[in-house]
Amino acid sequence: MTTTATPPDAAYRGGTTIDVWNPEDDAFWETTGKNVAKRNLIWSIFSEHLGFSVWLLWSVSAALLPKAGFEFTVSQLFLLVAIPNLIGALIRLPYTFAVPKFGGRNWTVISATLLLVPTLLFAWAVQHPETPYWVFCLIAATAGLGGGNFASSMANINFFYPTKKKGTALGLNAAGGNLGVAVIQFFLPIIVGGAGVFGLVQASENGFRLERAGYLYAVLAVIAAVSAWVFMNNLSGAKSSPREQLRVLKYKHTWVMSFLYIGTFGSFIGYSAAMPLLIKLNFWNQPVPTVQGIGINFAYYAFLGALVGSVARPFGGWLADKYGGAKVTFWTFVAMIAGTAAVVYTLTLLTPVPKPPAGAPAPDPATFQYSDAVVAAVNANSDIFPWFLAAFLFVFAATGIGNGSTYRMIPLILANEAKKKASPDTVAEAMLRATKESSAVIGIAGAIGAIGGFLIPMTFGAPWVTDPVEAVKTAFVVFAGFYVVCLATTWFFYTRKISFAGRSTSLAAANI
Repeated sequence: MTTTATPPDAAYRGGTTIDVWNPEDDAFWETTGKNVAKRNLIWSIFSEHLGFSVWLLWSVSAALLPKAGFEFTVSQLFLLVAIPNLIGALIRLPYTFAVPKFGGRNWTVISATLLLVPTLLFAWAVQHPETPYWVFCLIAATAGLGGGNFASSMANINFFYPTKKKGTALGLNAAGGNLGVAVIQFFLPIIVGGAGVFGLVQASENGFRLERAGYLYAVLAVIAAVSAWVFMNNLSGAKSSPREQLRVLKYKHTWVMSFLYIGTFGSFIGYSAAMPLLIKLNFWNQPVPTVQGIGINFAYYAFLGALVGSVARPFGGWLADKYGGAKVTFWTFVAMIAGTAAVVYTLTLLTPVPKPPAGAPAPDPATFQYSDAVVAAVNANSDIFPWFLAAFLFVFAATGIGNGSTYRMIPLILANEAKKKASPDTVAEAMLRATKESSAVIGIAGAIGAIGGFLIPMTFGAPWVTDPVEAVKTAFVVFAGFYVVCLATTWFFYTRKISFAGRSTSLAAANI
């Protein structure tokens, strides 16, 4: 391969726009590109990490609102958890197109600064118990701004790395962001004065101060914006118009991969958002916030799902680099089907907890005692919890691996299609166009996949759901069926080696 002339080192320092960038050139990559890409990856991860934490801020804080004096129903709490995911999914499209328009560094600064909106509004709202529910819904919607960071960050980093290293790089970038979910779910209860760390940290006697989380992440957002301005770069070669990017909407594989990403990332973000309330709903009993609850405290364990899924994501990218993304994705859906079936089985073992009669007065905290039947049911369900948790974490691990493998497939699919259509004289141009288009597909798939983050919590506790406990069981059965469809889709388009009914073989030969 012809070696690209390398401009002076000053052209590649942080805070600049780079005009010459050819990561596919091995000499350029080893002497210059690798270190520049690594620096941009680190600060991209930091900003995206904060975005995910802000995006899922309501996933854990919603479960704490009753103790903070807010009288919301289970359905209302699930809706507060779901709304940011819907907005985050919708906003990913413009965020994806913003990178080629404004530059990766510039947009990272803007997107990090925008996180001040949801964090400061959250800090204000949780200090006022008289705040109407509809206002909470609007404020929760602004947390969706954090969800957009993922799309722009992934689209940006895709330009910095050579094709052979995209799987690992995109996996690390996404995992660093996804870890923001686990971090907010682990630390928020501690920061605001609640219990956590498997019970090693006890709740503060002075009550909750939920606003602390909002103020902390507002400060971190400012740090992220300043760091991006100083240390990151724009790539002039990554510029393209929205019209050029929207061309990928005509490609069949854009929609196939977006559908598969609903199964992997949609499950990850949806389960992550719902896990605190799922544990509280099925394994915890507390008739009113002023009565000591019994059972499994969600604050001890809610972060584990997002942690496992995040750590597994770069492993999925590595496996995809080694064995092929399609093969890894195929077996990921097999694992998700098995894991979801195990989750459903554990839920069928739960003992219904007796409820107080309709119209019964609220219990007096000074004299209240749990009935023997309630205690027995809660204890029996607590014995089931380790099996539920193990099965659910297995599903989370599979979603993380699938997230990494599907995103590895996208650049390879576009590159494969470009090579097939290009002549020997136009290969270089075709590959550059494929890189730009794969960034657009990554953003579109991320947007569509994130819709699962809205649908899953709504399935568990939508306003029309009268029995959330039974709705959870039914929902997991439906999800298992959906994974079967995803498995069949992966086989048909990417691993099938036979032809039938006039259909050509899949992309299996290309080892996507």
